[in-house]
Amino acid sequence: MSDRVLEVNNLSVVYQDSTVFGKKSNFQALTDVSFHIDHGEIVGLVGESGCGKSTLSKAILGMLDDAKVTGEIRHYTKRPQMVFQDPHGSLNPARTVGWILEEPLRIFGKYDEPERKRRVLDMMTRVGLDHELITHKPRELSGGQKQRVSIATALIQRPRFVVADEPVSALDVSIQGQILQLLLNLRDELDLSYLFITHDLNLCYSICDRVLVMYKGQIVEQGPVDEVYEHPQHEYTKALLDAVLK
Repeated sequence: MSDRVLEVNNLSVVYQDSTVFGKKSNFQALTDVSFHIDHGEIVGLVGESGCGKSTLSKAILGMLDDAKVTGEIRHYTKRPQMVFQDPHGSLNPARTVGWILEEPLRIFGKYDEPERKRRVLDMMTRVGLDHELITHKPRELSGGQKQRVSIATALIQRPRFVVADEPVSALDVSIQGQILQLLLNLRDELDLSYLFITHDLNLCYSICDRVLVMYKGQIVEQGPVDEVYEHPQHEYTKALLDAVLK
Protein backbone atom coordinates (compact mmCIF):
# COMPACT_ATOMS: atom_id res chain seq x y z
CA MET A 1 0.00 0.00 0.00
CA SER A 2 3.01 2.33 0.22
CA ASP A 3 2.55 3.41 -3.41
CA ARG A 4 -1.17 4.08 -3.08
CA VAL A 5 -2.49 7.65 -2.77
CA LEU A 6 -6.24 6.92 -2.59
CA GLU A 7 -8.47 3.95 -1.92
CA VAL A 8 -12.27 4.02 -2.16
CA ASN A 9 -14.30 1.01 -1.03
CA ASN A 10 -18.05 0.48 -1.35
CA LEU A 11 -18.82 4.21 -1.44
CA SER A 12 -22.49 5.17 -1.62
CA VAL A 13 -24.02 8.66 -1.47
CA VAL A 14 -27.67 9.52 -0.89
CA TYR A 15 -29.02 13.07 -1.09
CA GLN A 16 -31.99 13.82 1.13
CA ASP A 17 -34.44 16.64 0.40
CA SER A 18 -37.56 17.62 2.29
CA THR A 19 -40.73 17.77 0.20
CA VAL A 20 -43.45 20.41 0.62
CA PHE A 21 -45.26 17.98 2.93
CA GLY A 22 -42.22 17.53 5.19
CA LYS A 23 -41.36 14.07 3.97
CA LYS A 24 -37.87 13.05 2.92
CA SER A 25 -37.11 12.47 -0.74
CA ASN A 26 -33.99 10.36 -1.29
CA PHE A 27 -31.81 10.38 -4.39
CA GLN A 28 -29.13 7.70 -4.74
CA ALA A 29 -26.23 9.52 -6.39
CA LEU A 30 -23.52 6.84 -5.97
CA THR A 31 -23.86 3.13 -5.35
CA ASP A 32 -21.09 0.82 -4.13
CA VAL A 33 -18.18 2.59 -5.85
CA SER A 34 -14.72 1.05 -5.39
CA PHE A 35 -11.38 1.95 -6.99
CA HIS A 36 -7.86 3.07 -6.14
CA ILE A 37 -5.21 5.45 -7.43
CA ASP A 38 -1.52 4.66 -7.18
CA HIS A 39 1.44 7.00 -6.85
CA GLY A 40 2.15 8.94 -10.04
CA GLU A 41 -0.98 7.78 -11.86
CA ILE A 42 -3.46 9.83 -13.82
CA VAL A 43 -6.77 8.01 -13.52
CA GLY A 44 -9.57 9.25 -15.77
CA LEU A 45 -13.22 9.33 -14.70
CA VAL A 46 -15.61 9.46 -17.67
CA GLY A 47 -19.37 9.40 -18.07
CA GLU A 48 -22.27 11.56 -19.21
CA SER A 49 -23.52 14.61 -17.31
CA GLY A 50 -25.45 13.67 -14.19
CA CYS A 51 -23.86 10.25 -13.78
CA GLY A 52 -22.24 11.12 -10.44
CA LYS A 53 -18.73 12.28 -11.37
CA SER A 54 -18.89 15.56 -9.44
CA THR A 55 -20.55 13.87 -6.46
CA LEU A 56 -17.71 11.36 -6.35
CA SER A 57 -15.06 14.08 -6.46
CA LYS A 58 -16.76 16.03 -3.65
CA ALA A 59 -17.15 12.89 -1.54
CA ILE A 60 -13.44 12.11 -1.92
CA LEU A 61 -12.53 15.59 -0.64
CA GLY A 62 -15.11 15.65 2.16
CA MET A 63 -17.23 18.36 0.53
CA LEU A 64 -20.66 16.71 0.91
CA ASP A 65 -22.35 18.17 3.96
CA ASP A 66 -25.86 17.69 2.56
CA ALA A 67 -25.74 13.95 1.88
CA LYS A 68 -25.48 10.59 3.61
CA VAL A 69 -22.11 9.06 2.76
CA THR A 70 -21.29 5.43 3.51
CA GLY A 71 -18.30 3.25 2.69
CA GLU A 72 -14.60 3.93 3.05
CA ILE A 73 -12.43 6.71 1.61
CA ARG A 74 -8.81 6.29 2.59
CA HIS A 75 -6.20 8.94 1.76
CA TYR A 76 -2.51 8.06 1.92
CA THR A 77 -1.38 11.66 1.32
CA LYS A 78 -2.01 14.93 3.15
CA ARG A 79 -4.10 17.92 2.03
CA PRO A 80 -5.58 16.58 -1.25
CA GLN A 81 -6.88 19.41 -3.43
CA MET A 82 -9.19 20.13 -6.37
CA VAL A 83 -8.82 22.10 -9.59
CA PHE A 84 -12.31 23.23 -10.57
CA GLN A 85 -13.93 23.34 -14.00
CA ASP A 86 -14.73 27.05 -13.96
CA PRO A 87 -11.70 29.11 -12.91
CA HIS A 88 -13.73 32.32 -12.90
CA GLY A 89 -16.25 30.95 -10.42
CA SER A 90 -13.60 29.45 -8.12
CA LEU A 91 -11.56 32.66 -7.65
CA ASN A 92 -12.51 35.49 -5.28
CA PRO A 93 -13.25 38.44 -7.61
CA ALA A 94 -12.52 41.02 -4.91
CA ARG A 95 -8.97 39.81 -4.20
CA THR A 96 -5.68 40.01 -6.06
CA VAL A 97 -3.80 37.01 -7.42
CA GLY A 98 -1.23 37.41 -4.65
CA TRP A 99 -3.87 37.39 -1.91
CA ILE A 100 -5.66 34.38 -3.44
CA LEU A 101 -2.46 32.34 -3.61
CA GLU A 102 -1.24 33.34 -0.17
CA GLU A 103 -4.52 32.68 1.65
CA PRO A 104 -4.14 28.85 1.86
CA LEU A 105 -0.70 29.36 3.39
CA ARG A 106 -2.08 31.86 5.91
CA ILE A 107 -4.77 29.36 6.91
CA PHE A 108 -2.17 26.58 7.11
CA GLY A 109 -0.26 28.76 9.57
CA LYS A 110 3.13 27.13 9.13
CA TYR A 111 5.02 29.93 7.36
CA ASP A 112 5.86 33.54 8.18
CA GLU A 113 5.02 36.30 5.71
CA PRO A 114 8.37 36.40 3.83
CA GLU A 115 8.25 32.64 3.31
CA ARG A 116 4.62 32.85 2.14
CA LYS A 117 5.55 35.55 -0.39
CA ARG A 118 8.47 33.47 -1.62
CA ARG A 119 6.27 30.41 -2.09
CA VAL A 120 3.66 32.44 -3.96
CA LEU A 121 6.23 33.74 -6.44
CA ASP A 122 7.76 30.28 -6.84
CA MET A 123 4.37 28.76 -7.62
CA MET A 124 3.54 31.53 -10.08
CA THR A 125 6.76 30.69 -11.91
CA ARG A 126 5.91 26.99 -11.92
CA VAL A 127 2.49 27.53 -13.50
CA GLY A 128 3.73 30.09 -16.02
CA LEU A 129 2.32 33.30 -14.54
CA ASP A 130 4.26 36.57 -14.82
CA HIS A 131 5.08 37.97 -11.38
CA GLU A 132 3.56 41.33 -12.37
CA LEU A 133 0.12 39.66 -12.30
CA ILE A 134 0.39 39.33 -8.51
CA THR A 135 -1.48 42.64 -8.08
CA HIS A 136 -4.17 41.84 -10.67
CA LYS A 137 -7.70 40.71 -9.88
CA PRO A 138 -9.39 37.77 -11.69
CA ARG A 139 -11.42 40.05 -13.99
CA GLU A 140 -8.13 41.39 -15.40
CA LEU A 141 -6.93 37.93 -16.42
CA SER A 142 -7.56 35.78 -19.48
CA GLY A 143 -9.29 32.41 -19.14
CA GLY A 144 -5.99 30.57 -19.35
CA GLN A 145 -4.40 32.82 -16.74
CA LYS A 146 -7.34 32.29 -14.39
CA GLN A 147 -6.99 28.53 -14.67
CA ARG A 148 -3.26 28.81 -13.99
CA VAL A 149 -4.11 30.75 -10.81
CA SER A 150 -6.64 28.05 -9.90
CA ILE A 151 -4.01 25.35 -10.40
CA ALA A 152 -1.45 27.32 -8.39
CA THR A 153 -3.95 27.76 -5.56
CA ALA A 154 -4.57 24.01 -5.45
CA LEU A 155 -0.84 23.27 -5.41
CA ILE A 156 0.44 26.01 -3.08
CA GLN A 157 0.33 23.68 -0.04
CA ARG A 158 2.18 21.00 -2.04
CA PRO A 159 -0.39 18.21 -2.05
CA ARG A 160 0.49 14.86 -3.61
CA PHE A 161 -3.02 14.07 -4.88
CA VAL A 162 -5.25 16.38 -6.94
CA VAL A 163 -8.78 15.99 -8.29
CA ALA A 164 -8.97 17.80 -11.63
CA ASP A 165 -12.67 18.32 -12.41
CA GLU A 166 -13.02 19.06 -16.15
CA PRO A 167 -10.05 21.46 -15.84
CA VAL A 168 -9.97 22.54 -19.51
CA SER A 169 -13.60 22.28 -20.65
CA ALA A 170 -14.32 25.98 -19.93
CA LEU A 171 -11.28 27.15 -21.91
CA ASP A 172 -10.75 28.02 -25.56
CA VAL A 173 -9.44 25.12 -27.61
CA SER A 174 -6.23 27.04 -28.27
CA ILE A 175 -5.54 27.21 -24.52
CA GLN A 176 -6.62 23.68 -23.56
CA GLY A 177 -3.44 22.04 -24.80
CA GLN A 178 -1.25 24.47 -22.85
CA ILE A 179 -3.08 23.75 -19.59
CA LEU A 180 -2.98 20.00 -20.15
CA GLN A 181 0.75 20.12 -20.80
CA LEU A 182 1.17 22.22 -17.66
CA LEU A 183 -0.67 19.59 -15.59
CA LEU A 184 1.55 16.86 -17.02
CA ASN A 185 4.71 18.86 -16.32
CA LEU A 186 3.60 19.59 -12.76
CA ARG A 187 2.91 15.91 -12.16
CA ASP A 188 6.58 15.19 -12.85
CA GLU A 189 7.99 18.26 -11.09
CA LEU A 190 5.88 18.01 -7.92
CA ASP A 191 5.35 14.24 -7.75
CA LEU A 192 1.56 14.43 -8.21
CA SER A 193 -1.19 11.91 -8.83
CA TYR A 194 -4.48 12.94 -10.45
CA LEU A 195 -8.08 11.88 -10.63
CA PHE A 196 -8.91 13.49 -13.98
CA ILE A 197 -12.63 14.00 -14.55
CA THR A 198 -13.69 14.55 -18.15
CA HIS A 199 -16.47 13.90 -20.63
CA ASP A 200 -13.93 13.88 -23.48
CA LEU A 201 -12.90 10.28 -24.18
CA ASN A 202 -10.16 11.31 -26.60
CA LEU A 203 -8.62 13.56 -23.96
CA CYS A 204 -8.84 10.78 -21.38
CA TYR A 205 -7.08 8.37 -23.73
CA SER A 206 -4.29 10.85 -24.48
CA ILE A 207 -3.21 11.59 -20.89
CA CYS A 208 -4.61 8.95 -18.52
CA ASP A 209 -3.03 5.69 -17.40
CA ARG A 210 -6.27 4.04 -16.30
CA VAL A 211 -9.94 4.88 -16.75
CA LEU A 212 -13.09 4.54 -14.64
CA VAL A 213 -16.36 4.49 -16.58
CA MET A 214 -19.31 5.78 -14.55
CA TYR A 215 -22.97 5.17 -15.39
CA LYS A 216 -25.93 6.07 -13.18
CA GLY A 217 -23.79 6.41 -10.05
CA GLN A 218 -21.80 3.21 -10.50
CA ILE A 219 -18.38 2.31 -11.88
CA VAL A 220 -19.37 -0.11 -14.63
CA GLU A 221 -15.89 -0.67 -16.02
CA GLN A 222 -12.30 0.17 -15.12
CA GLY A 223 -8.80 -0.70 -16.26
CA PRO A 224 -5.83 0.51 -18.33
CA VAL A 225 -7.02 2.93 -21.01
CA ASP A 226 -5.68 0.79 -23.88
CA GLU A 227 -7.45 -2.29 -22.58
CA VAL A 228 -10.79 -0.58 -21.90
CA TYR A 229 -10.84 1.37 -25.16
CA GLU A 230 -9.79 -1.54 -27.36
CA HIS A 231 -11.82 -4.24 -25.61
CA PRO A 232 -14.77 -2.62 -23.80
CA GLN A 233 -16.88 -5.08 -21.82
CA HIS A 234 -19.88 -3.06 -20.67
CA GLU A 235 -22.58 -1.95 -23.10
CA TYR A 236 -22.42 1.63 -21.84
CA THR A 237 -18.66 1.80 -22.46
CA LYS A 238 -19.21 0.45 -25.97
CA ALA A 239 -21.88 3.10 -26.61
CA LEU A 240 -19.59 5.90 -25.38
CA LEU A 241 -16.75 4.75 -27.62
CA ASP A 242 -19.03 4.22 -30.61
CA ALA A 243 -20.25 7.83 -30.27
CA VAL A 244 -16.66 9.08 -30.37
CA LEU A 245 -15.68 6.97 -33.35
CA LYS A 246 -18.66 7.98 -35.51
